[in-house]
Amino acid sequence: MLRHHLKTATYAVAALFFALGFNYGSWASRLPAIKSQLNLDPAQVGFLLLAAGLGAVFSFPVTTSVLQRFGSKKVCLGAGLALPLVLPALAFAPNYGFALAIMVFEGVAHSCLNVAMNAQGVAVELENGKPIMSRLHAIFSLGGLAAALFASLMTGVSPGLPLHLCIVAVLIWGGVLWASPRLFADRTEAASAGGKRFSLPTGMAVLLGLTALFGTIVEGSMVDWTALYLRNDLQAEQWIAPLGLASFSGAMLLARWFGDGWRARWGERTLLLAGSSVAGLGLLLGLAVGGVLPALIAFALVGLGVAAVSPCVYMAAARQGAVALAAVTTMGSIGALMGPPVIGFIAHISTLGWGLAFVALGALMIALLVRKISWPA
Repeated sequence: MLRHHLKTATYAVAALFFALGFNYGSWASRLPAIKSQLNLDPAQVGFLLLAAGLGAVFSFPVTTSVLQRFGSKKVCLGAGLALPLVLPALAFAPNYGFALAIMVFEGVAHSCLNVAMNAQGVAVELENGKPIMSRLHAIFSLGGLAAALFASLMTGVSPGLPLHLCIVAVLIWGGVLWASPRLFADRTEAASAGGKRFSLPTGMAVLLGLTALFGTIVEGSMVDWTALYLRNDLQAEQWIAPLGLASFSGAMLLARWFGDGWRARWGERTLLLAGSSVAGLGLLLGLAVGGVLPALIAFALVGLGVAAVSPCVYMAAARQGAVALAAVTTMGSIGALMGPPVIGFIAHISTLGWGLAFVALGALMIALLVRKISWPA
């Protein structure tokens, strides 16, 4: 019975990781259509994404307190049901101000679900006795890949946003309702967190948080800007634009699927050093060469290179305690949602190519931070 419960809980957590990736990838893949529908310039797109980042920032103390009071199982249900509301709201957004408010809500719900499902993932890995976090994050990437491919398909069927995004919302609601009852029941979160209601990260947690921040800046920027870079800067056909995200997410999925074995074989430090270097240098080279095919290859290298960052960093944070895990995971959410707006501002004053060069530097920053962190032998 216990083994069956563990297996069921593993599938349930995996479903939530897929749902978050599918939600995120769905609206990100349709950014060109959202931009066109609301007649936005690159800076306005940047502010739209910044609104989501601000939501994630403001959610941190709330998320920590809610997790400690209600536990990750209930937060997964609440945030999982709230998050898909963003999709039809964006599809029918009447103006830019409404879209900004919706994206603040996206940031809060995304961050809450991200923290809660990673807490469930850590619990499953500890109960299972073998690494599974990388594979769970592979499922998140699979959700992003599926979202990109589904977006490409739906663009051909119906170029408008409502049909596509409403279908996605219904699918996610179904997945969350199936998964939530099958998650692990929580121990008292306040006790596991040492009785603290809220705490800023310190010491090693700061380094882990910064690593998560840069890792998700890279990841989030790839999700949000690859389609626009291919479509607007490289003049790719409309159906090709979502393939930038598909290239990145597919490579990341592959690396994360095998990442638990790589982590056991080479260790977290070596894996992260090599991967972040490949991501940064590969993206710089692809941008320098130019063209659709080099860009797709570069996006794939980034996916391969940063795939291990979140799984390794979140498990390292879990070893520091529940509060550290919440703080580091929230910083990861902030990076995913705050990084892309910075790229939009750079694109506004120069080009999106220069914005993606900034992303490459972020990947190289990971290599510098990894060297300062004490990893298990």
